[in-house]
Amino acid sequence: MIDRDTVLRNLEGYDLDQAKVGVLASHSALDTCDGAVSEGFRTVAVCQNGREKTFKNYFRAQRDRDGNAVRGVVDEAIVLDKFADVLKPDVQQDLMKKNVLFVPNRSLVAYCGIDAIEDKFAVPIVGSRNLLRSEERGDERDYYWILEQAGLPFPKKVEKPEDIDGLTIVKVHHKVKKLERGFFTVKDYDQFLKKSEELVRQGVIEADFLSQARMEQYIIGPVFNLDFFYSPLEERDEKIELLGVDWRFESSLDGYARLPGKQQVELEEMGIIPEYTVCGHNSATLRESLLDNAFELAEKYVKATRKFYDPGIIGPFCLQTCVDKDLNFFIYDVAPRIGGGTNVHMSVGHPYGNTLWSKEMSTGRRLSMEIRRAIEQERIEEIIT
Repeated sequence: MIDRDTVLRNLEGYDLDQAKVGVLASHSALDTCDGAVSEGFRTVAVCQNGREKTFKNYFRAQRDRDGNAVRGVVDEAIVLDKFADVLKPDVQQDLMKKNVLFVPNRSLVAYCGIDAIEDKFAVPIVGSRNLLRSEERGDERDYYWILEQAGLPFPKKVEKPEDIDGLTIVKVHHKVKKLERGFFTVKDYDQFLKKSEELVRQGVIEADFLSQARMEQYIIGPVFNLDFFYSPLEERDEKIELLGVDWRFESSLDGYARLPGKQQVELEEMGIIPEYTVCGHNSATLRESLLDNAFELAEKYVKATRKFYDPGIIGPFCLQTCVDKDLNFFIYDVAPRIGGGTNVHMSVGHPYGNTLWSKEMSTGRRLSMEIRRAIEQERIEEIIT
């Protein structure tokens, strides 16, 4: 891990009155930029050549003579040959010269690699740099380890394919789509062999996928991604906030699920197996009797991160859950940074965040509000890693 003193020395060279919010132009970048503009910051989006037009053209910020944004949310788009070039020393120096405080999203780690983000990326990060590794399933201290330490509920693990004796989901990275999943479900060992062989043949998963796969009980129930925020700066009120809830559209799973059951079986017999590629999100709320349980999950997670990953979670995090028939939560994934579905909150906020703050409060805006507060209170080092 890069020495914290190195990051803080870099931060000392910043003119925080001219601080900008930066982000890799993917995942939840529009929410991050929209929230930053709402809180009076200029924004920098680091783009990859061929994927820059959304940020450089269509959401480019236009400001009036007083500097107020009248259209768009991206003040500057830095276009690189590939996302990983953000690690180049000259690119990092340019970002720091621009007083950029960088917001990590999943794309940052996926395209640059967790080792590089921990060891080579010297730009001050808003959030928990050391917790980003917990998303790497199979690592000794991944998020399942944290959940276990915290006493939080998660689906029962299946140790080996031969042990499958009920509906099981096999979690594995997609062979081609680096941000996506090659997940599939099976009911027994024979079905595991048949489906995995077909997915390998189709090029969806690697031949040696099992070495990094996670197999676990499939929880039958709706999915709720709980978008929380933890403020280390808050001294009077609760430090944990529930900002919003989202759920995913997954292709080709969603189209598959809309077919009659008979046709689903026929497709499977033809070797057409649905994929879990996330292609969109929607917003949701929880029945109020479940909110106490949701906050309890967040409280336990925050406590465990502060114990095992000093200084613990900072800012946004997402607990991805399923709710079973008895209304029990099971956490199946954790994002220790801004979640992938928060674009559904941008500009309009979300009912929970809006209700708490009496204004449109998205995850992106709440994050920049924390940056603004930290600068004004001269406590910026408390939210930087």
